[in-house]
Amino acid sequence: MEKLTLIGFDADDTLWQNETFFRLTQDRFETLLADHAAADHLHERLLAAERRNVGQYGFGVKGFTLSMIETAIEVTEGRVPATVIAELIAAGREMLSHPIELLPHAREAVTAAADAGFRVMLITKGDLMDQERKLAQSGLGDLFDAVEIVSDKTAPVYARLFARHGVAPESAMMVGNSLKSDVLPVIETGGWGVHVPHGLTWALERADPPTGHARFRELTDLSALPGLLTRLLA
Repeated sequence: MEKLTLIGFDADDTLWQNETFFRLTQDRFETLLADHAAADHLHERLLAAERRNVGQYGFGVKGFTLSMIETAIEVTEGRVPATVIAELIAAGREMLSHPIELLPHAREAVTAAADAGFRVMLITKGDLMDQERKLAQSGLGDLFDAVEIVSDKTAPVYARLFARHGVAPESAMMVGNSLKSDVLPVIETGGWGVHVPHGLTWALERADPPTGHARFRELTDLSALPGLLTRLLA
């Protein structure tokens, strides 16, 4: 077995809160359009718009805001008041300036991986400017040996990242809350995938866990990561 040398960390909902703010904004969206459609219907229509648009808008607040506006136009058959559109734009702007809230044990987990001699890398997807803002505000930036912000997380993307940093996939581990983006594609490349569940998971990030796979692990929270690394190195 290749020696484990690189630990990659996801950012949103692994190191800091993210989905919570999307849910709060979605609640606001449903309240604004309550006279036009039921909350369940709005939820379904918004998710369909996000699924349809993610290939063009990418992941993040800006694509979410555009999908809300598109859905508002659709469900009102083009009669949505300009004041509602303005409120949705304002909600998106608020999300883009919301203070960072670190998740429990985030700093300790990254520090422990670095102190154990691993190269540590932040691998996150989404809007470049927003992700850079969040990293800067998190206070964690100096802990990472490298930062990669990508448009999506797939096995070929991870393979290219590992190759660019001179790391064999078998020597890499990715730690994150998304089975679809942080675990399954890394295992596909030959690396380790460590799932740290978050209480809220966006529908487009859900996937079945690779239960029983030799390179899959699930942790209750980040406080368990140092112990896992110790066991793997034993």
